[in-house]
Amino acid sequence: MAARSTAATKKTKPSFAETPRGTADRMFRAAMECIRQRERYARLVASGAHDLEQLAALRVAVVCDEILDEAVAAYEKHSDGSHGDDEWRRQANALWHAAREYRRRPATNTANNSHGKGGSLQKLAMEYDLEASALLALKLALGGFRQICPDCELESRPQTFVA
Repeated sequence: MAARSTAATKKTKPSFAETPRGTADRMFRAAMECIRQRERYARLVASGAHDLEQLAALRVAVVCDEILDEAVAAYEKHSDGSHGDDEWRRQANALWHAAREYRRRPATNTANNSHGKGGSLQKLAMEYDLEASALLALKLALGGFRQICPDCELESRPQTFVA
């Protein structure tokens, strides 16, 4: 019985994905996909693509935003509030802050909720500017993290394809 309780109390080494660095990489990739999908949606709107195609692209962007929320939560959980002097950790924390700010400004809340009120066009323009600023800050944080952790994009890691 003592051997069983000893084995149960030993902690297994977490996988890379469950470490602060692993969750920072996950957050990076989720944020990259959010930006990619938001830019795709913007291109479709700018080109006058059919409304159904625009709506489909927006739905994909919303799913990516939800995945970013999950990645941010995982980083918060696994970083344990530790503030090491590692440069990757500083860049990951900057990315974390930028991702949280970006997610504070959902693309459709103000547009849908402000119609019919006085000054709604001004409110909409201000919200657009704030969202664009948050998106730019997220892009800049991604660049900083990528510079310190170039392997976060998985390009140098072996890939397997399922047929």
